[in-house]
Amino acid sequence: MTTQQIYDLAVKLGINADLRGLEKVKKYLGRAKKNYEELSAKAKEEFDKEKLANPYSDTRILVDLKKKNIKKIMVGVDMEGAELLLAEKLGVDLVIAHHPEGKALADLHSVMDLQAEVLAGYGVPINIAESVIKPRIAEVSRGISPINHNRAVDMAKILGLDFMCVHTPADNLGAKFLVGALKKKNPETVGEVVDMLKEIPEFKAAMQYNAGPKIFAGSPDPSCGRITVTEFTGGTSGSKEIKEKMAQAGIGTVIGMHMGEEHRKEAEKYHINVVIAGHMASDSLGLNLFLDELEAKGLEIIPLSGLIRIKRKK
Repeated sequence: MTTQQIYDLAVKLGINADLRGLEKVKKYLGRAKKNYEELSAKAKEEFDKEKLANPYSDTRILVDLKKKNIKKIMVGVDMEGAELLLAEKLGVDLVIAHHPEGKALADLHSVMDLQAEVLAGYGVPINIAESVIKPRIAEVSRGISPINHNRAVDMAKILGLDFMCVHTPADNLGAKFLVGALKKKNPETVGEVVDMLKEIPEFKAAMQYNAGPKIFAGSPDPSCGRITVTEFTGGTSGSKEIKEKMAQAGIGTVIGMHMGEEHRKEAEKYHINVVIAGHMASDSLGLNLFLDELEAKGLEIIPLSGLIRIKRKK
């Protein structure tokens, strides 16, 4: 496989697992195409044309040296200078980071509108979800702006390594997996939600180093009510103000990767239970579902940097 083919596969898998559903993703891409066609010639030159086929701005090829046969891939949650030096030493062809780098990091905020549509699927009116998330998107954009986005990308170029990041597509795969697990197990209490997560190999492994599932708001015994994984994908944490709207929509429990204290307090204020699955374990779940597809095509995977490698395909 080439780096481009691996990237195309990641996007395809992400779209198929998108909690919005395939039709809504197609409409999203259709709007992007329409907006592009209405731009001036100068604006079209500046437009990121990847957005016409890939709805996930946090997933991009960062370095592509046009290698014809990628065989050995190093994959981790965060891939920075140290990991890239190790990759070069081990003769790796391609490095895949989960968390975005380069232009994908600089445009991370653009994927967050996914959150509004996913929440709408759980009963939050779309106009309210979009209105509440909009200020948070702007906040994330401002926060990311001063970061040295291309630091690792520049190093990969010098080392002669292909480099890409796969963020929301992997998170989508993890979220869809959890939706399926919830349907199968149908937990009735918050404690049963935690028990369900602990049965999943990535989270079970994370328990060994005290980074497994935990209850951040609520307690084990109460009923969990309607459960969502709305905070499992969509770039980064959304607006804390959405918790009130989620409660009004009848959501009783949220499963997330991680949660800041302000968000936790808002959830507690509106009587929403919060189960945090664990950041690295959650990222590993989605990545593993993607990496299984690559291994099935004969590629060698070297996991590190927080990735708990669990294989589901023989």
